[in-house]
Amino acid sequence: MTKPRVVIVGAGFAGYHAAKSLSRIANGRAEIVLLNPTDFFLYLPLLPEVAAGILEPSRVSVSLAGTLDGVRVVIGEAKHIDLTAKRVDYTGAEGDSAQLDYDRLIISVGSVNKLLPIPGVTEHAHGFRGLPEALYLHDHVVCQIELAEATDDPAERDARTTFVVVGAGYTGTEVAAHGQLFTDALAAQHPRLDVRPRWMLLDLAERVLPELDQRMSETARRVLDARGVDVRMGTTVKEATADGVKLSDGEYVPTRSLIWCVGVRPDPLVADLGLPTEKGRLVVDEFLNVPGFPDVYACGDAAAVPDLTRPGQSTAMTAQHAQRQGKLAAHNVAASYGQGRRRPYRHHDLGFVVDLGGTDAAANPVHVPLSGLPAKAVTRGYHLIAMPANRARVSADWLLDAAFTRQAIQLGLVPANAVPLESASPELPARR
Repeated sequence: MTKPRVVIVGAGFAGYHAAKSLSRIANGRAEIVLLNPTDFFLYLPLLPEVAAGILEPSRVSVSLAGTLDGVRVVIGEAKHIDLTAKRVDYTGAEGDSAQLDYDRLIISVGSVNKLLPIPGVTEHAHGFRGLPEALYLHDHVVCQIELAEATDDPAERDARTTFVVVGAGYTGTEVAAHGQLFTDALAAQHPRLDVRPRWMLLDLAERVLPELDQRMSETARRVLDARGVDVRMGTTVKEATADGVKLSDGEYVPTRSLIWCVGVRPDPLVADLGLPTEKGRLVVDEFLNVPGFPDVYACGDAAAVPDLTRPGQSTAMTAQHAQRQGKLAAHNVAASYGQGRRRPYRHHDLGFVVDLGGTDAAANPVHVPLSGLPAKAVTRGYHLIAMPANRARVSADWLLDAAFTRQAIQLGLVPANAVPLESASPELPARR
């Protein structure tokens, strides 16, 4: 009897855990193929620490081949899915076109930077969704501090030491919090620099971390204020240029650094399917099935999964949901060819963690609010448990950061034109 071929498109939180779980459940009774543009799973929550020079990039990159036994990894980017012919067309690592036929399909392509029609933003801002963007931001920050020290022009110096982050959700808040500590450390290594670097955090919302508990928001705001981060709620960028940004309140801020963290949108591949969507996410039922296509499943940021704990709403685009949906997709795919019974997706969140750098964090494990060192311990413990691999290496980097001064150098591996804001593949640097 021929084994069913299960093709999983995308190795983010949903796709990676779908492949890992299905390999265990199938135990050789299915052919599992994972299609992904890179040969690693990126642990996104720790990306701000890569940009701040705390963690080496390889620490948050988990080898697919090395951790997914029984899964065939194909390096390539999906370009089109023919649901009638049951085929995925993709572009390989060297630009060659190829195809994968499937019996079951799991769409877990994730998300890309959310764009807004603001003049100049696409040209002058950089997002924060992939490893290339984190590497670029690290080099860019170091470069700006070095150039600021070298110039005798006070206006240029102030512009180069001003960093504007748009979006006060998870990513933006962590980037600004880590960024202020990072540039303070850099400034201490450049004695001729006579101004303190300035970080601004903008959002139209009424408070930072608007999607989280009020107490976590208050903790984050207190830490940011204590560090001198210029937090502006109810404010955003109205126009961006190469030399600065005009804010919605009319103020013009000279800067060379605009970091775009306003949120995410599903991968453009979802829209190309021509199927019903909800806010850009593929409509699925509570079993993660795509209506009308019983052999197709979708999960993670790409799917609008009904939230059975909040009737009438879809689950949030979080790693916590994506990971659990990936595991359930694997279970239901196995059930579709006779291994077990399918189950609906139902998950109550167990709390959230936000790392604010240094000894600060905000956390609410099982909805118990924590701040300071207890929250930091919970936050780092959670990440170590959630990471599929590299735990010892991550822990070692944390210990080294606590004991020694960070090495701040430009590697020059990712130029600005390799990480455009408008990209369907933030996990890869754009070809020049």
